[in-house]
Formats: sequence, C-alpha cells, structure tokens
Amino acid sequence: MVNYEVTVSTANLAYAGTLNNVFIKLVGTDGESNRTWLMSLKGPLALYRGAVSSFTVSCPVSIGKLVRIELDKQRFPLFFEDSWFPAKVVVKSPEGDTYKFPIYRWINDCEVHCFREATALRAFEDENDLDRNSRLQELIQRRKHYSWNEYEEGIPHSMKAESPSSLPCEVQFSFTKKTEFLYTASTGDSALFPDYVKKHWKEDAFFGYQFLNGVNPMLIRRCSALPENFPVPDNKVSLCGQWCLASEMQNGNIFLCDYKSLDGLKPNTIDEKEQYLMAPLVLLHKTPDDKLMPIAIQLKQTPAADNPIFYPTDSYDWLMVKTFVRSADFNEHQLNAHLLRTHLLAEVFAVSLLRNVPMVHPLYKLLIPHTRYTLHINYLARDRLISETGFFLQFAASGGEGMMTLLKRSLASLTYSSLCIPEDIAERGLDAVPNFYYRDDGLKLWDIIHRFVQGVLGFYYKKDAEVKEDFVLQTWISDIFKHGFLSLEPTGIPQSFTTVAELVKFVTMVIFTCTGQHSAVNTGQYDYGGWMPNAPTTLRLPPPTTKGTTSEATMLKTLPDQGTTVNGMAAMWLLSKPSSDYVPLGQYLDDHFSEEIPCQLIRAFQGELQVLSAHINIRNKNLEVPYTYMDPAEVENSVAI
Repeated sequence: MVNYEVTVSTANLAYAGTLNNVFIKLVGTDGESNRTWLMSLKGPLALYRGAVSSFTVSCPVSIGKLVRIELDKQRFPLFFEDSWFPAKVVVKSPEGDTYKFPIYRWINDCEVHCFREATALRAFEDENDLDRNSRLQELIQRRKHYSWNEYEEGIPHSMKAESPSSLPCEVQFSFTKKTEFLYTASTGDSALFPDYVKKHWKEDAFFGYQFLNGVNPMLIRRCSALPENFPVPDNKVSLCGQWCLASEMQNGNIFLCDYKSLDGLKPNTIDEKEQYLMAPLVLLHKTPDDKLMPIAIQLKQTPAADNPIFYPTDSYDWLMVKTFVRSADFNEHQLNAHLLRTHLLAEVFAVSLLRNVPMVHPLYKLLIPHTRYTLHINYLARDRLISETGFFLQFAASGGEGMMTLLKRSLASLTYSSLCIPEDIAERGLDAVPNFYYRDDGLKLWDIIHRFVQGVLGFYYKKDAEVKEDFVLQTWISDIFKHGFLSLEPTGIPQSFTTVAELVKFVTMVIFTCTGQHSAVNTGQYDYGGWMPNAPTTLRLPPPTTKGTTSEATMLKTLPDQGTTVNGMAAMWLLSKPSSDYVPLGQYLDDHFSEEIPCQLIRAFQGELQVLSAHINIRNKNLEVPYTYMDPAEVENSVAI
C-alpha cells in the first residue's frame, strides 16, 4: 500500500468554505485511486474559509505520474447544499514528487469536476489519450457555460447570459464587490479634484490640457494640413508671436481634434425634450511655454454661414462653443474610448479565452487574472446602462438611437495599431508633445508589460513553428477576430499567429487594454466630470449660429437640468470608484504557474511596476494637476468597474 499526501487549500473569501462532504480521486499515467472522502480530525473546519488541511489517499500500488484530480461535493442528508471555493490542491507522491493542481473556482453542485496538474502544456504537448481527453472534456464543459451572443448587429459580440446570477460563479462579483457596487460605497474620495476643475474649467489652457491628460487622450493628433471642411483663415488666429498658421503646422505645433464620428447622430430626447450634440473640429496650438491652447473651433462638420468658426476673441461665445466641445468629448469618450475600446474588447478577449484555452495552457495562466469581474460588469452595463431602458438614456445626448450608430461607426474605423500605444502615438504624431503624461506613463507601462509577456511566452515558445503548431492559440485569435472585430480585415487584427513576436505583441495589447488603458479612460471620470459644466453629458439648446448672441443666461438654459446632472454625476461616481477588494496591476491572487522561471518573471514584473510607480509619484509632486491614471499602484488588474 502506498500513500499520497493531499493538501487542500480553501480560498479566504466570504462563504468560500463548505460543510458538505468532499471526495477526491487521483488519476495517473499508470492508474487511479479510489474515490476518497476527505475526512480530517478538524471536522467541519477542515474545508472552512482560508483553511489549509492535509489528508491521505492510499492506493495498492503507485499510479505513476499524476495527470489530474477529480473533486466532487455531496451534502449530508437533510442538510442544505452549499458552495465551496477551493484554491488549490497539492499532492505529494510516495516517490517524493510534488504535484500542484490550481482550482480557483466555485463548486456548488454534486457533479464531478476535473482539474489538471499545474505544469503548463502547449496544445501539441497533450501526448496521450488521457491528456487529450481531459482537455476536450474541459473545453466542452466551458463552452456550455460561455457562449457567444450577438447583442446588436455591428458591435462586438458578448457572452450569453440571462442575468448576473446565471453567470458561472467564478466570474461573478465577490460578496464585497456586490455589496459595494449595489450601495456605491466604494473607498476613495475625489472631492478635491472637482474643486480644481470648478476653478479652472473656463481657462483655455485647462481646456487644451484635457486633450492630453484628461479621460479622453485618444482623439488629438498633429495637424500638418487643415481639413477641407475646416477653413481657418490664417489672419484670424493668434499664435502668440510672429508665426503664421502654415509655418506653425510645418513646425509641428498645430494639433487637431475632429469629432466626425458624431456627425449626423440623432440626439437623445430626455424628459420629452430634444437634446443637442455637435460634431466639432478643434484646432490647438503648442505655445512657446509648452501650453496647448485652442485657437479655433467649428461646431459642425460642414462649413456654412450658420456654422461660423469661433476664436478666443469671441467673448462669451467662445466659452459656449468650448462647452459644446466638452459635451461632444463626453459622449465620444463614453461610447468609443471607454465602452467599446476597453469594456467590450476585454469581454471578447475573456470569452474567447474561457471557451478555447484549457487551464493548463500557458496563455490561460497568463491572461486569466486580467479577466476578473469583466463579464459581470459588462452584463450590468448592457442591462442597466445602455439598454433601451438603461441609465445612459436618462442623461446622455448620445443615448438612444445614436448610441448604437456611434458604436458601429467606431468599431468599423478601429485599427489594431490604435490599440497598441507605441504605434498609436507615432501615427498621431504625438512623440514630442510636452507634458503628455498619458503618453509618457503609457509607453513605459507598455514596455514593462511587453518584457514580461515576452519572457513568459518566450519560455514556452522557443520557435515560430511552435506558435503555428499550437491550435489552441490559433482558435483563440480566430474567435477574437470573428466575434470581436466581426471579421473586418481593415482593422488589421491578426486572424492567426505565425511568429512568437506576433503572439507577444497581441497578448501585450490585451493586457494593456484590460489594465492601463482602461484605467486611463475610466478612473478620472468623476475627477473631470464632477463639475458638470466641464463635461456636460447633454445640452438643451442648439449652439450659436451667429456671433454675439450668447450670455450667461443662455449658458444656464443650455446646460443640462438638475435631474439630468445628478444622474450623470452619480453614474460617473459609481463607474470610476474601484471596490475595496480591487487587485492592482501585477498582483496575482491565484498561483497558476508552477515552473520557477515564470514565477521569477512575475516577481521581476512586480519590481518594475513598483519602480515606475515611484517615478510617477516623484514627478507628480511637481505638477499642479497630478497624473495618476497610469500609476501601476492605481491601475486595476482587469476591467472590473
């Protein structure tokens, strides 16, 4: 008779422990154990929350190299069936070998659940029928739980679910998260920042600053030639000196923000009143003292007599047209930069991972921490925010029919390069713009993530041929191309991987999108929108069509009413506050990797993130407006809010 020492760790989460009977079977290359009851002198405490308990499983002879374990949970007669969240199982064989089995999921039924040994295996390394059958059965089960759904034609597909409670338990919010989200009781206080915005929102310098370091740094680009539909006369703009517009464009000091994606959108109706949403063009100038100053604004895309170009000399009209720009920016940001380019894409990455990649695969181990809570928060967004009766329709000019139009336009024009910050910054001509902290911190963060991903995937994939041969990788990216980008080849999204470098770049983009990019466009929502005139969610009057017609009274009638303002601010407050159980970038609650080199790379990754965080904090001490949204200590490890 030989004995296997089995150590079971129950997660330290609310309600993670169980009072039910738990059974285990060990499966090896040379046989399997009997189904064994995990009984301990600890009694009911053996599998309590946070418990680490040891048990013995006996076999007549050695069963060889362990391949998997099977767990099932049965309730006592007359007792209720509860849920159990085992973290991991470690088995020490009579030969002295140690096998680790990561679990990290809820077991809330009496079915048998199989888990494979932790050593990462690429798809072509399933060498025997037992391995292949284990992978097949795991993915068959996963695909029952994670299926695609077309929420609306022309936008990324989502996960099919009837309600938040119908989601698999392991992707639902924790008890802490559910409670705080329900009662908006998240930690943190942004009260001081809106006070700064309240003081400076009228200033041109602050208006220009927000295109670089506000919540939507994704639209501004260097302007080398004026668009034909934005005929700004050279003699109308003031450039702080003897320069002319043409020479400053040649010098690389003129920038453009074009909200053409909003052109022709049908504005929302709120409280039976038509709202107004413009598609402005904004011209900005980098001054000799490195400020970004607006010099011309046109509120509609087509030049016309009733669509004048406004300048800083236009008195109160200038403040009014800047307010229309800020409202346009709010709507474009929420639906494109925030919802589409982070939330919806993160869901596609997650669903494809969960449908196609087994737990034992290195890609699963690398990416699963970056899917935490994403499916749950996105279900709530579709159900409560952007649905036909959603909250967004109560306060946003782009709510209603215009919302889906904008999402479809945005996906149709999205490119792979725009999701990769080094290429995006270069394509927009923003490499040398001063005081661009989104760029500075984002490029450093991208490089750190890229080195980490390159190290981990390079450990498992030494040759390009190994990437080509791994059909799990190919199925994962194929599903993303089809369901996330609707097979649109102009996006440039890869349909397959042929080299290690291609794989590394794409996985880097996935992690960056789910972490740093989401933080950059999400966390500051209440900071900049807590003072409503700086980010009006909608506007109640049309813009001026002639100059000299705007007054403070006109402005007050144009801004959203009190009820709409309260709804918008409440949403921004809730959606920009992480829960108290948030996980910072690079911190991993679950031990999925067992090999030493990936574990070393994780520690090195965490060290680099700490160094970047320290540099950002030192820099911010000298800034009037600190930029914290790419600070790794403040960046959540997944799209979770």
